[in-house]
Amino acid sequence: MIRQETADDHPDVREVHTRAFDDGERVPGLVEALRAAEAAVAPMSFVATVDDRVVGHVLLSAARLDAPRRIVDVLTLSPLGVLPEFQRRGIGTRLVAHALAAADSQGVPLVFLEGSPHYYGARGFERADAVGFRSPSLRIPEPAFQVARLSAHEPWMTGTFVYSEVFWAFDCVGLREPEGGAVTS
Repeated sequence: MIRQETADDHPDVREVHTRAFDDGERVPGLVEALRAAEAAVAPMSFVATVDDRVVGHVLLSAARLDAPRRIVDVLTLSPLGVLPEFQRRGIGTRLVAHALAAADSQGVPLVFLEGSPHYYGARGFERADAVGFRSPSLRIPEPAFQVARLSAHEPWMTGTFVYSEVFWAFDCVGLREPEGGAVTS
């Protein structure tokens, strides 16, 4: 089952990311900071449960697109994590689909991420530089910089993607992803 995250889920979400990423406090700290950050678009956070146990989590948080006409509020899908023993069961796929549907229903035009083109390409994302977007960092491999264009997207919405300050503060831009999750969008 996929549902909106509650405050009671925070310890379980921390465990998901601690175990899925095995990088200490970076990703759990990123999640906590993104929840608390002031932003133009409120974060959207969802958990996957199996028998009432939180086994996966995805977070959409505010970012910006520096487009020729004006700044556009967009979202970043990051992190996505699933407990190792529940990976390869379609839970991540369902979390991504749920997150994209939620963003689309809120009129968000674009969702960006940084991750495996093979994995995310099969889940609604495409290579961002190939469709008119510039990466925010040289540390992001071109194929990993991806975007999902949602129904509110308009053709003039191209330009440079800008992560929120939180991603820079936690040095979560341009990192490689482990199995089961994407550290950054």
